[in-house]
Amino acid sequence: MWEIAKYVTDLLFPRLCPVCGKALNVGENHVCALCLAQLPLTHYDTIQFNPMEQLFAGKVPVERATGYFFYERGSRHAAILHGIKYHNQPLMGQWLARRFAAALKRNGWLDGIDAIVPVPLHKSKMALRGYNQSEYIARGIAAECGCAVEQLVVAVKRHETQTHKGLHERLLNTMGIYKASSKANRYADKHILLVDDVVTTGATLLSCATALLQAVPDMRISIATLAVARLQ
Repeated sequence: MWEIAKYVTDLLFPRLCPVCGKALNVGENHVCALCLAQLPLTHYDTIQFNPMEQLFAGKVPVERATGYFFYERGSRHAAILHGIKYHNQPLMGQWLARRFAAALKRNGWLDGIDAIVPVPLHKSKMALRGYNQSEYIARGIAAECGCAVEQLVVAVKRHETQTHKGLHERLLNTMGIYKASSKANRYADKHILLVDDVVTTGATLLSCATALLQAVPDMRISIATLAVARLQ
């Protein structure tokens, strides 16, 4: 009965692939099979000292870092990130994150992780958007690795949009925005995975990692994002 109801619903209100705009077939979730197969994966988890790890080298001690797919503004697949972040489709982020984590789990990349920590939103931005997309991504990863999602960082003030800012401006824009929560001390000598939707210059993740390490210097930090911007 449930399958019939779902079929009728899809017929009357077809679910559309955000990449190509075509109706999803039965069994396809969020993104059609063809567009999913064409997702520009980074494979950074298989590359030693990959470009994402280089981004943080010399700035903050990071055990390892990776992202799932490349984000390029104006590309077809950019619609995935826009949907997750701006168009009330956080469950698509959670679903993709679970696929991402399954691949990381198979090659041992997630071994030793004690908690998944999403980059927080300030309460004012949370009120406007209604959800934190990074938290949904964290849930997807946690579902695969069996770790808890922990809110170890809080946004103490709102920052302006980073979209059109350069590296120096982004770093200034994120200074003093985040602080470690009272629960962070529980993860002394532990290994946490800091999670966000996309990394460009790394300023936001750098600010979060710095806040955590200032509060808990012996915390070990790795970083994972759903998308990685192609820097021009």
